[in-house]
Amino acid sequence: MQKILIVEDNVLISRSIESKLKEEMFEVKAVFNGEDAVNQFDSIKYDAVLLDLMLPIKSGEEVLKHIRSKGDVPVIIISTKDTDVEKAVNLGLGADDYLAKPFSMLELVARVKAVLRRSQKSMEKDVKTKFEVSNIEVNLSNFEVKKKGQVVDLTLKEFEILKLLLTHPEQTFSKQQMYRTVWGEEYYYNDNVINVHIRRLREKIEDDPSSPKIVITMWGFGYKLGDFS
Repeated sequence: MQKILIVEDNVLISRSIESKLKEEMFEVKAVFNGEDAVNQFDSIKYDAVLLDLMLPIKSGEEVLKHIRSKGDVPVIIISTKDTDVEKAVNLGLGADDYLAKPFSMLELVARVKAVLRRSQKSMEKDVKTKFEVSNIEVNLSNFEVKKKGQVVDLTLKEFEILKLLLTHPEQTFSKQQMYRTVWGEEYYYNDNVINVHIRRLREKIEDDPSSPKIVITMWGFGYKLGDFS
């Protein structure tokens, strides 16, 4: 469930927004001054913030600067300050959208969903899809693996094993964990299935499969990616 932080000192407006967003299946937290907003934002990971400008203790501008110093969480300004200059200033500070009071709850919900969609697309673009380890290049987008510039023909399960290790470079996977993740089924102590796929994968990507550097065995634990730092 996506989390929304409401920063609005008018209790009636805040409660109305909170009620509507909960109807839309958002998890909502409301605070009523700038200091509480900063503390709350730092304590929990929020997916979006609705921010009034006219706040006690700390101003909305100060809160917005703090949020932007921490990352790119979408922020929608909600305020009675409705001049073009005000909009430009606050969007320039890093706000993603602006709603002038009074506004309809339908419009508010539409704006919230829009900034969340944009944020999600942006995060998807930032997900790493290309990896280079040793003399191996892996492109997760087109399922292509190259060794010394030559395409390596992996089966789907071999590719999924390699992808699992590449995307979790610090983690050691037991055979049970690997089987559940790659095959999507419960593991019934059929070690041979994992062993065969690991052996074939090593034969295709390792310079010396008998002394692997990419797919490492952690004796008594499982498998992990070799250390290429």
